[in-house]
Amino acid sequence: MDLVPALEEPLERPLKSVLGPATAKVMAEHLGLHTVGDLLHHYPRRYEERGQLTHLADLPMDEHVTVVAQVADVRLHSFASAKAPRGKGQRLEVTITDGSGRLQLVFFGSGVHKPHKELLPGTRAMFAGKVSVFNRRLQLAHPAYELLRADTDEADAEESVETWAGALIPLYPATAKLESWKIGKAIQTVLPHAQEAVDPLPDSLRGGRGLVPLPEALLKIHRPHTKADIAAARTRLKWDEAFVLQVALARRRHADAQLPAVPRRPAPDGLLTAFDARLPFTLTEGQQKVSKEIFDDLATDHPMHRLLQGEVGSGKTLVALRAMLAVVDAGGQAAMLAPTEVLAQQHHRSIVEMMGDLAEGGMLGGSEQATKVVLLTGSMGMAARRQALLDLVTAEAGIVIGTHALIEDKVQFHDLGLVVVDEQHRFGVEQRDALRGKGKQPPHLLVMTATPIPRTVAMTVFGDLETSVLDQLPAGRSPIASHVVPAADKPHFLARAWERVREEVEGGHQAYVVCPRIGDEEEDPKKAGKAQRKSPEDEAEKRPPLAVVDIAEQLGKGPLQGLEVEVLHGRMPPDDKDAVMRRFAAGETDVLVATTVIEVGVNVPNATAMVIMDADRFGVSQLHQLRGRVGRGSAPGLCLLVSEMPEASAARQRLNAVAATLDGFELSRIDLEQRREGDVLGQAQSGARTSLRVLAVIEDEEVIAEAREEAVAVVAADPELSAYPGLRTALAALLDEEREQYLDKG
Repeated sequence: MDLVPALEEPLERPLKSVLGPATAKVMAEHLGLHTVGDLLHHYPRRYEERGQLTHLADLPMDEHVTVVAQVADVRLHSFASAKAPRGKGQRLEVTITDGSGRLQLVFFGSGVHKPHKELLPGTRAMFAGKVSVFNRRLQLAHPAYELLRADTDEADAEESVETWAGALIPLYPATAKLESWKIGKAIQTVLPHAQEAVDPLPDSLRGGRGLVPLPEALLKIHRPHTKADIAAARTRLKWDEAFVLQVALARRRHADAQLPAVPRRPAPDGLLTAFDARLPFTLTEGQQKVSKEIFDDLATDHPMHRLLQGEVGSGKTLVALRAMLAVVDAGGQAAMLAPTEVLAQQHHRSIVEMMGDLAEGGMLGGSEQATKVVLLTGSMGMAARRQALLDLVTAEAGIVIGTHALIEDKVQFHDLGLVVVDEQHRFGVEQRDALRGKGKQPPHLLVMTATPIPRTVAMTVFGDLETSVLDQLPAGRSPIASHVVPAADKPHFLARAWERVREEVEGGHQAYVVCPRIGDEEEDPKKAGKAQRKSPEDEAEKRPPLAVVDIAEQLGKGPLQGLEVEVLHGRMPPDDKDAVMRRFAAGETDVLVATTVIEVGVNVPNATAMVIMDADRFGVSQLHQLRGRVGRGSAPGLCLLVSEMPEASAARQRLNAVAATLDGFELSRIDLEQRREGDVLGQAQSGARTSLRVLAVIEDEEVIAEAREEAVAVVAADPELSAYPGLRTALAALLDEEREQYLDKG
């Protein structure tokens, strides 16, 4: 899609020309801020009111925080150490309070003198540092701080007033290298440039909705005098983000709708009819409804762009396969793109099994309606690869299933009619486009995801696609019981978990054990060197996540002795992975100890139990995905979430939420509320999505829906946006960032 070149924008000035090279370098490297405009759009995370104390009670672990509090108590300890054997080592402990809780600050060695002089009891200050745990108490080690004095001398007072103008102190997302107040001072320097910001919103939209102009919004968000200022600024800036993104998506949809495509209607008594006649069950109502939406799209003369969302096990693969067969019937070819080799092989196996002799086109014993189903992955041998490529270019193969290898230049199709992308969030938009470029005319596109996505996220992340939802599970699916196993508080619960695994195996079933790490990683010599020089703070660092290799060995020699235990992870050679999966699928292995390579698509109906070690290290949606691997047959499933996190921690609450519901949409909502927006949207692997700074996709459903309507109207009336120079500039910036993000991901 051609974008009109951006107008010269005053806010494009590099920060180094305004702030000096040292500060600009830190901002670029640690915060991704390069221009005056970037810095103006680095909004405060929240605001402190003078006299109002932050809640120390709610400090997040391992995060860089800024707090405003009062010094309650100061103690200086001397101790002997390797560097100071005669007891000259010094440690300053400062306790600060804010009425809601207390927090300890520690300073060591030469860093003790200045705070010892300045941080006297009763002093109020802003402190910034990373929250860690030492002796089971939260602390900040060597925090940076800025005193907040009521009675300062003239020169100081002037700077203080300048920096903390107004009654509200903005607290910025900061890093260890650059504290919030230093960012505040830098923003003070560039704030006059806010007047030059070009407004991306059409005047009619801004006027109609009573939104303040952009320069005013930037001024109010960084230097508010009242809470009403902040509210007005945030409302306006949310509209910017929602509207510019929706315009980008609307232009994409508009451009796609102009493309020609070959309509694909299945032959009346062809491959699809033969396949349906052999199905041993009837399609669910949901599968029939979604199939109709897809077949209607395939029959039109512009490309289908559809997102198929379905709970784990709702039968998405079957719906996608029927669409592929319809296209083959109509004389075209279909390609299915999977994110990993394990998944591509799994899809290939299950599709060939479902089709039987219909997948044996051109072979002895193949049905006369049959086609050939080929696999194409990066690790295939040369001969098999050459044969697969030949089958594609001669149209011998109607269906190909593969990984990124399908996108390579060498891969040529005879007539590509449909592309099915599995697990969309692993592929960037550009990768989708690269595969679509393989058709003589743009092929139809069906994107599948088993990660349930709330409506607004779908509108934001996948706004260039129409959405179909499969929310009905096929008959015969068994319920899955989920429980949290608190390994630290109640070690006997973990022992019982392994007994349960043995019971399932004795009952003729199989089990998965999932760990966050592989465990054969090379030790980094630099890190090893550092490890010997640990300060008391480092001792409290979290232990590394549990590893597949270690756990498999412990289980084989311990609680699961005598059972057939195997290991599966992403760093194994592809043939070994495939062999392990085959043995597990054939029932030769009792317990598979794996990383998340089993998260999507692995289908072993006889596996009924899953134990997830260090479950708190996984996201909510990921746990839901993993759990979907059990209970796929007629026997009920069991999922045990093992964690050493304390009862009251946020991590445990997250696990309790997963254990409490099997509803993926409910969980994705919880997930989104608990995580930063960018993480969730970042799964779309696209810069446009992570550029949301004030827009919250769950809370701002209304803004997103209205912005979408406005965007569609603007693009329909003026697809080139020739009447909206400010909007074109904002769009060019957004899409540049999107391309850059894509290139970074390589």
